[in-house]
Amino acid sequence: MNKIGRFLMISLLSFITIAEAQNKGERPNVVIFIADDLGRNDLGPYGNRVVETPNLDQLAGESVVFNQAFAASPTCAPSRASIHTGLMPFRNGAHANHTGIKEGIKTLPTYLRAEGYKVGFAGKLHIGPMEAYPFDLIEGTNVREPGHENDGVLWTDLELGPVDKWLNKASGGQDPFVLVVNDHSPHVIWPEEPGYSTGEVDIPSMHIDTKDTRRSRARYYTDITKMDRNVGKMRELVEKNGLEDNTIFIFTADQGPQWAFGKWNLYDYGIQVPLIVYWPGRTDENRENDNLVSLTDLLPTLIEIAGGEAPGSIDGKSFLGLLNGEKNTHRRSVYGSHTGDGNMNRTPMRMIRTKRYKYILNLAPEEEYHTHIDKAKDHDGGREYWDSWRAGSFNDNPYASAVLWRYHNRPQEELYDVVKD
Repeated sequence: MNKIGRFLMISLLSFITIAEAQNKGERPNVVIFIADDLGRNDLGPYGNRVVETPNLDQLAGESVVFNQAFAASPTCAPSRASIHTGLMPFRNGAHANHTGIKEGIKTLPTYLRAEGYKVGFAGKLHIGPMEAYPFDLIEGTNVREPGHENDGVLWTDLELGPVDKWLNKASGGQDPFVLVVNDHSPHVIWPEEPGYSTGEVDIPSMHIDTKDTRRSRARYYTDITKMDRNVGKMRELVEKNGLEDNTIFIFTADQGPQWAFGKWNLYDYGIQVPLIVYWPGRTDENRENDNLVSLTDLLPTLIEIAGGEAPGSIDGKSFLGLLNGEKNTHRRSVYGSHTGDGNMNRTPMRMIRTKRYKYILNLAPEEEYHTHIDKAKDHDGGREYWDSWRAGSFNDNPYASAVLWRYHNRPQEELYDVVKD
């Protein structure tokens, strides 16, 4: 055999070896951990010096930390549908809260199963219709919190025991996996007894500093720390099952928190989210990235990680090149929309965000703005402190009056220089 023949034979054997390795499931596994109603700035990796998030701090120290990641909607169901379809809410159909995607829309489990991946799901659902999401649903991961077994759905907690069994089974299989883990924290209802003192919590400048606000803030931070413990447990389970060397771990949130100017708003506190990506062997030290990223970009990124080709028909754009260090640019702008949340919130709005500017179009500026924060009296996220805000606005407190006016009244158009403003 001449040199050319030997070269061709070696090349063919190398190609067969790579193909066999992929068939044996040596492509990376992926765990996506999604927090519920979490402010990006309310975490240690993003500069908060009060809340304790040791597990996320450790994760960030060995990950790519995206500083400019945004949800497609500041409401649970539309945001989650966009994550799983790579499509903006009005394109997938789930643009109002508690709605499902349109018939014929492909989803994350469909795409990844076609690439030979096992696709599991644990924790909070808030997606639908379920026949459009052919996940391997892990039973027993949604449980009532102790002492609230007979209370409503807002007392649901994440149970990771069944996930351990699923990972153990997956570790012995030939196929790689993607596992979506949805926590219920820090969505209301927050823990009744705060683990932080009211004196140590920080109050965002757009809120009103009252005793009741501080107690609610302490409870919210307590729930964040609880969520952080689940992140730590999840990583421990990956290691326990011998999967840590070949499992990408992604942490994010569906949207901002149930605080004024957060959830149900297109201000950054409502739609900017944490996004932290750990890839063993590629991101072993902290690397911050300031590119604009949309959560619609997760799906095409996963498809390319799996070895497939992301469809050009979706809105998401793969950021695999940013993870590999092969690219240093991504998006010029991101977009967001909000329609409403049942009959409680009927103030639709749209957003365009660049690194420098944010434009918000309010489609019903004549409507006084209301959400569960100021209206719902049966659960947290306003029930505990809103009356103190209203009292402050009537007690010769110009700042409190200005905050409440700003909350209830939205102009048709808003334009901000997010660097200077």
